[in-house]
Amino acid sequence: MAARMGRCTPVDTPAIDTDRYGRGDDPAVLVEPELLEGTVFLAIAVADSASRDTHTGFAGFLDGTQSIGVVNLVDGIPIVWGTVAAAIRLRVDKRLVSWHGTKPAIEHRYYLPFRYIADLTDDLRSDSRVVDTAASDAQGKFPSRHPAALLESAVQRVGQDRERIEQILAESWCEAEDAILYVDGSITASAVVSASRIAVGIIKTHRRLYAEGAAFGVVAGLAAGERSSVFRVAPRSRYPVASWYLRVRKPAGRDALFGLVRVEAALTDDIETRSGEISRWILAEGAPLALPDARWDKMAYGVRGTEEFLRAIS
Repeated sequence: MAARMGRCTPVDTPAIDTDRYGRGDDPAVLVEPELLEGTVFLAIAVADSASRDTHTGFAGFLDGTQSIGVVNLVDGIPIVWGTVAAAIRLRVDKRLVSWHGTKPAIEHRYYLPFRYIADLTDDLRSDSRVVDTAASDAQGKFPSRHPAALLESAVQRVGQDRERIEQILAESWCEAEDAILYVDGSITASAVVSASRIAVGIIKTHRRLYAEGAAFGVVAGLAAGERSSVFRVAPRSRYPVASWYLRVRKPAGRDALFGLVRVEAALTDDIETRSGEISRWILAEGAPLALPDARWDKMAYGVRGTEEFLRAIS
């Protein structure tokens, strides 16, 4: 890449953990939940935290990883090398194995802003391994030339590529299997997955919290083994799902979001019954602890195992 670009300076920097990268266009907000269950947003006990059922209905785990590193600079403009990977791992005899022997999806690409590199050659512009991070948005606006803005744009494009390969795997599962898949993240990006009874999304981060007004006190006050009422989530340009909050760890002495996950499942007529069953499965996946991961309070051990597998091979 460097040999094909003029004025290119190599850079030696550590890879950026994009899972923890803050996005300026993703502010922390409270949203009023659109109730599907009852008329009042409530806390509902689904399990006794002192004697949790160890039964789980999840047969497989889908997770993805992403990483980026600034490898070159062109007139101060960052040239990013990004890697995304995703895999489905099955639990067989208490061990995680690849789904039907399938290989994980792994992609490596350069991410750079075509608009701001004047002498970019045609062969680079048409190279499938090179992604333009300065294309205009729906309003016709281009990202700033500020290096931090361009780096953030690259992070977002890497995240989109990760979501794309995760979605392909999730859709393949829904079309081929009849067992339940634990999806680490939202299922709203796919029409197939969001409508499937055998895919459940578990969200561990809460920049958008469906807890405006009195609902906030309910969510913040959830005890371990309690879920919230079920509500509808319909993000813009995505597909609607049923959702609810679940506390998987005791929050005493911690912040309001400790051990809190938001669950997504298909909008079905029996979602109130299914929400209790699915919640108990998620609680059962809390053992053993996903240590030493910093997100152990919300992460299932099966997801941690899948993540470790991906990081080892990508």
